[in-house]
Amino acid sequence: MRSTIEALLARIGRHELPVLLTVLVVAALLLGFVELAGAVLEGEITAFDRSLLLLLRNPADVSDPIGPGWLENAARDITALGSTVNLTLLVLAAVGYLALTAKRAAAVMVLVSVGGGMILSTLLKMGFGRPRPDLVPHGDVVYTASFPSGHAMLSAVAFLTLGALMARVQPRRRVKAYILLSAVLLTVLVGCSRVYLGVHWPTDVLAGWCVGAAWSAICWLAALWLQRRGVVEKEGTGNGGEGDTGGQRGQGGGDCVPSA
Repeated sequence: MRSTIEALLARIGRHELPVLLTVLVVAALLLGFVELAGAVLEGEITAFDRSLLLLLRNPADVSDPIGPGWLENAARDITALGSTVNLTLLVLAAVGYLALTAKRAAAVMVLVSVGGGMILSTLLKMGFGRPRPDLVPHGDVVYTASFPSGHAMLSAVAFLTLGALMARVQPRRRVKAYILLSAVLLTVLVGCSRVYLGVHWPTDVLAGWCVGAAWSAICWLAALWLQRRGVVEKEGTGNGGEGDTGGQRGQGGGDCVPSA
């Protein structure tokens, strides 16, 4: 019995602990989203949204965001990083790279993760139908409903998914941490820019972060499960595509190309 328990604990420590922690994080994020959604539907959080949105405006002129003029231009540049067009181009570039390095299953997983996030974002916006803020003039052109923030959600899905993809093939912990923190920072900046430009209520962005990070984590868990079943390529597998030369060869004659 003792040896069985020790073996189980060793297995959890080696493989299952990150999975369990990720499941807990997903549960916490989804709970946060549910709480935000309930508060928004019941109108309990309107005062918070209004006060924070006005805090980012000149008290004498609510059409003027606080800070110098270049800051508003910078916010527009940052918010563009989370646009559907730019994220689509980024994801397609990553998918093309994975396909060329014989990581076709990983490429499909990235497409499913980001594409599914886009569909989920659209469905949530249609379901809640929250109007955009009318308290201040908008600093960007918008067409869809407000809750949850599509920019915040999709940037979380895309940047965190690709960040995790890059971090897994790095042997050094500092490099892994740098990549993941960069992905998180980009996600935070995009979300904050939406509030600064007055096109989203703060709770829209918080909800977008919650559901986007949760969706990204769920897709990571699915990829890990498929990888263990041999459906998604493991690290160091793949042949690198036809015509590649000069690469190091692993067992079985394939190039050692890291995977997702």
